[in-house]
Amino acid sequence: MIDAAVALRRAAGPDDAAAVADVWLRSYDAALPTVKRAHGDDAVRDFFRYVVVPEQETWVAESGGAVVGMMALEPGRIEQLYLAPEYRGLGIGDRFVQLAKERSPGGLELWTFQVNEPAHRFYERHGFRAAERTDGSRNEEREPDVRFVWAPER
Repeated sequence: MIDAAVALRRAAGPDDAAAVADVWLRSYDAALPTVKRAHGDDAVRDFFRYVVVPEQETWVAESGGAVVGMMALEPGRIEQLYLAPEYRGLGIGDRFVQLAKERSPGGLELWTFQVNEPAHRFYERHGFRAAERTDGSRNEEREPDVRFVWAPER
């Protein structure tokens, strides 16, 4: 049973890194089955432990004390936004995007793979627009990607 009461909280700490990485791994594998990951599970966990959680503004969504979603921000950029597959469609991603807009009111950008059409629809629904498409030669997966941007209405 999925608990509908999900809380967003800031500042994932070192003790959260493994759970945050596990959400990323499960979400990536479920959403992108045709995209081969550039790194194995252990390297991904190390990346979250030593880079994402300590160096980026990392937020977590929790339900019943368990991490069920994560968002990592850099100034003006959503670096990561992933939800446990069973928690998609419950409005958590919407809350994360609203929070990102509040944290970067001047505008945001993010990258996603071209094959990830559900992500495209999600971000477009939140006012993002595709600004650049690449052949993937600049990302580790060598997968064509797209940069989305959001600017506040003036």
